[in-house]
Amino acid sequence: MQGLVRAIRSCQETFRAAILQHGKGGAAFEVEKFLSRFGGITSSSRSSPVQLKGLENVTVAEVLMTKGGEKVGSWLWCHTDDAVIDAVKKMAANNIGSLVVLKPVVQHLAGLVTERDYTMKIIGQGRSPTLTRVGEIMTDKDKLITVTSDTNILKAMQLMTENRIRHVPVIDGKIVGMISIVDVVRAVVEQQSGELKRLNEFIRGDYY
Repeated sequence: MQGLVRAIRSCQETFRAAILQHGKGGAAFEVEKFLSRFGGITSSSRSSPVQLKGLENVTVAEVLMTKGGEKVGSWLWCHTDDAVIDAVKKMAANNIGSLVVLKPVVQHLAGLVTERDYTMKIIGQGRSPTLTRVGEIMTDKDKLITVTSDTNILKAMQLMTENRIRHVPVIDGKIVGMISIVDVVRAVVEQQSGELKRLNEFIRGDYY
């Protein structure tokens, strides 16, 4: 993730330098205004390690909207007493890497099970995925990292990198979706790609 941040910054600085080379007179000031407007890196933002301006207003809810399809449903969860093999098959069938785990009957949040849990706690320990229950290998809810739909995407990225996790349930009193590190990276890249496109247009003179 730090490599991604450095790459984005490098691209921004390259465009910034190119614009300044094309500028005359008060152009430098205008460039700073332009970069500030569209989220570029300025001197005041270089001191903070992960300050991707322009992303501060992007929320988890917006990221969920870009994923397409149904955001929440039975495909997103399993139960503590389900066999691990059934949970893994559900992940494979829906092309996802984790499932929210609910308690049977009451449907309260119990934890999260991921493909990594399967790899490390079933395959790695030589256990039977048919005889082992999901509740035996899941991350318990007391240790679970969650976000809400109004959580800032930079905060979500920080939580995921600091805790070395790839999947975070979105809970607004109840489960409303799931975001992954892939979703977060895609949101960052798309936002920054749009910014670099605008900077390129500025260099070519498309802005007046």
